[in-house]
Amino acid sequence: MLRREPVPRWRGAGRGPNARHLQSPSSQHCQTPRTMAAAAAAAAASTARAARKTIVLFDVDGTLTPARKAATPEVLAFLKKLRGHVFTGMVGGSDLAKQREQLGEDVVDMFDFVFPENGLRAFRQGELLAEASFKDHLGEENLKRLVNFILSYLATKVDCPVKRGTFIEFRKGMLNVSPIGRDCSHDERNDFEAWDKETGCRKAMVEALRAEFPDLGLTYSIGGQISFDVFPEGWDKTYCLRFLPEAEFETVHFFGDKTFPGGNDHEIFEHERVAGHTVSGPADTMAQCAAIFPECA
Repeated sequence: MLRREPVPRWRGAGRGPNARHLQSPSSQHCQTPRTMAAAAAAAAASTARAARKTIVLFDVDGTLTPARKAATPEVLAFLKKLRGHVFTGMVGGSDLAKQREQLGEDVVDMFDFVFPENGLRAFRQGELLAEASFKDHLGEENLKRLVNFILSYLATKVDCPVKRGTFIEFRKGMLNVSPIGRDCSHDERNDFEAWDKETGCRKAMVEALRAEFPDLGLTYSIGGQISFDVFPEGWDKTYCLRFLPEAEFETVHFFGDKTFPGGNDHEIFEHERVAGHTVSGPADTMAQCAAIFPECA
């Protein structure tokens, strides 16, 4: 059964292109020629989108926004315009709360599909389709083994320049592990990223986890500036593709920045159904997308 994701009331009734505005009973029967023409145009656009059988998926950090920062008005306007021509979707490793911070409280209505945590929560037209649980999949005892090892490793093997708080973030479909701690400042985040590139801290920690837990069937994916994700095999960003039937979507584009092996965009970038595009930031994303869909330039 579909369940509506709650949205703060102050956003108002009309939150997206498919939201209905509240009307009085008398106003419902007072459509003007202009509103009737607008409705007809919207219906025609929707039919054209469906006939095109194309969807464009976007990563968030480093693709639509700078890492952990909000999207610019230019990006939001581009996404709105693009959606008038093709179906759009967002697939990110972060949870929905973080995606709302970056893209807006109405993020589930900004795209046709929204896939927080790689699609382990899946929304279509603002409605929750499905969700999966890392805890239930792994089991409490195995989860404790994993968490205890991570905490011990961070305490005894990782000596980064500073350490803050929230070293393990427990999400619905994964663990997010940060050697510096997710509570670090923006400047500390940048400093850690530079230090990690020199020392290979995250890569070394991933290799240690692979060696310690070969029995758990886990995947480790480095993303963003300060962390990596831990989730069951097959629960990477390709997980979201199960919600995009091939009969409905013959062409799937994906734009992401961490498309290299070990990056959290790599698996979907390489998937046989997907036309992958590597980008260097929001401006590059818009430029590459506009080259494919010039009507959105």
